[in-house]
Amino acid sequence: MIIDLPEKRYYSIGEVAKAFDVNTSLIRFWEKEFEVLKPKKNAKGNRKFTPEDVKNLQLIYHLVKERGFTLEGAKIHLKEEKKKTLDNFEIIAKLESVKNQLIKLKEQL
Repeated sequence: MIIDLPEKRYYSIGEVAKAFDVNTSLIRFWEKEFEVLKPKKNAKGNRKFTPEDVKNLQLIYHLVKERGFTLEGAKIHLKEEKKKTLDNFEIIAKLESVKNQLIKLKEQL
């Protein structure tokens, strides 16, 4: 899944939820369930997600929504093989981006 977010230091929960096409409640639920999600909160208590948080959310989304892991299975997978999974996920994301660019070029010809 390719996330279309502008480059910023922090993203609101609304921006993140819209980018993933999910409800904000799901993002809050995943924050409680997964230790890797630790968004900062401002004085009002609003969550501010860093680009690192967005990467972790992408990985969680991939495991749960695209690969069909249960929440417990995704937690175990993240703990045991986080580095390997993250590397593979980044490679897949780059390849999907290249594929989309090639498809656009093909359509222009």
